[in-house]
Amino acid sequence: MRIEEIKKRVNELITLSDQVLATQWSNEWGSYVSEELFREFRSASLSFIRNTFGEDHPFYSEFDSEISSVTPYCITEGRGILKAVKSEIDGGWHFKLKDLVSAEIFSDFLEMAEYLLNENYKDAAAVMTGSVLEEHLRHLCDKNGIQTETTKSGRLIHKKADLLNSELAKAKSYNKIDQKSVTSWLGIRNDAAHGNYNEYTNEQVSIMYNGVLNFISRTS
Repeated sequence: MRIEEIKKRVNELITLSDQVLATQWSNEWGSYVSEELFREFRSASLSFIRNTFGEDHPFYSEFDSEISSVTPYCITEGRGILKAVKSEIDGGWHFKLKDLVSAEIFSDFLEMAEYLLNENYKDAAAVMTGSVLEEHLRHLCDKNGIQTETTKSGRLIHKKADLLNSELAKAKSYNKIDQKSVTSWLGIRNDAAHGNYNEYTNEQVSIMYNGVLNFISRTS
């Protein structure tokens, strides 16, 4: 999901919590809500939180452990967690944190690539720069709600960088000119990784390095 769809979905789940609370009923043993709607609310919320933040995030673990009984209290607790999720999404804090971590990692590896290039190790520099580029594409996919994995023969596998590039351009994360540049850079990286060292020059790797640096800066 893209950020607009993520915001829309969390609002839908909060609205669903209100709908579940509207089914409240009581007997001598306590107050309850519709079990069918409760199951829908719990499953949909857990799926959303897992896809947005991951299973290791406190939002997921708290919702999974606390929202466990078919009672108005649990629905209210679940709505409170979703409101906290909404605040974090609306403020962009989740994505900003990931951006900062990625930026620091990318900076370190690009500095290493620049050093290798300056020392005339063009092949290693090409592989390292290309690896940073591919990781940046996956990061952009996460921000734009594009899946970076697919299922093949019952196994979850990473999509290839060329496919991610195509899907990002289709989603208008960047333009066709950028797409062609990324394709070219990935081609150099692939040649370097497969030992085709005569297919590109030191100058081309230098152009690649500066292009990737500029591309990451513009699209982060």
